[in-house]
Amino acid sequence: MRTARQRIAHPVLWAGRLALAAGAVLCVIGWYGVSGERHAERQLPYLASGTIPGAALIVAGAVLLAHGRGASAATRAEEPYGLSAGDPGRPADGPVAVGGEMLMVPGGTLWHRADCPLVAGKAEAVPVDEKLVAGGGLGPCPICEPAEETG
Repeated sequence: MRTARQRIAHPVLWAGRLALAAGAVLCVIGWYGVSGERHAERQLPYLASGTIPGAALIVAGAVLLAHGRGASAATRAEEPYGLSAGDPGRPADGPVAVGGEMLMVPGGTLWHRADCPLVAGKAEAVPVDEKLVAGGGLGPCPICEPAEETG
């Protein structure tokens, strides 16, 4: 199933490639026109109508490619944890983990359910210190959404 980011990234990547290609063609046409004219006043129309818009299209295409690749990379980074909004394995707004035991990583700022993908399998994860939670030193994980009462 394609996520919203994948649906956005694909057309943006194609638009970026198209803008880069069109910009390169305009720059070549502008260069060819300028190279055929000896006087500067006769070269300006080629610069104004070909080379400058071509350079602008190249910049716009590069920005679109960077945006599309960033969205695509973010989607790939979320896939192993099933964090995408369109993941059919869990409700869109429900927690990723449902275990009862609460864990924390020493020096961390969040507390998690034991089966949260951020602490699952980590040897350094320890049971939650109730004093840190009560004192506001630890906050609940936004991924696994543990209950306010620690086990």
